[in-house]
Amino acid sequence: MTPLSITCGMAHPAMACPAPLIAATPAPRRRLQALLPVALALLTQAGLALLPLATPPSAVAASALLETVKQNPALARSLCDQFKKINAAGQSAMGPESIASVAGSQGLSKLDAEILITYVIGMNCPDVR
Repeated sequence: MTPLSITCGMAHPAMACPAPLIAATPAPRRRLQALLPVALALLTQAGLALLPLATPPSAVAASALLETVKQNPALARSLCDQFKKINAAGQSAMGPESIASVAGSQGLSKLDAEILITYVIGMNCPDVR
């Protein structure tokens, strides 16, 4: 509760409550306030069209990596075999050496290589750790 609500009729029942703020607002501002719901409705409807413009580049890159895994099962199998060898050596497929290796062989940043490894393991070789 705001201090105003405590003093307005609750703590002091005899006190009068102030008039609504809209009555004290200048006419141009009232017009803008009246248009606000319409503007929000239009923006909500247009929001679906504007969504691709608001998508961060990292999300687009992650989506492209997912499509790479989906469209290249041979690459996914090859990477799974590589990850199984890494596991057999007692290391994690998500370890720094593995990420660096995939980044170098696929021409990716380390972050993108980590995303690619996650997709490959999740979709093609869930037994890899």
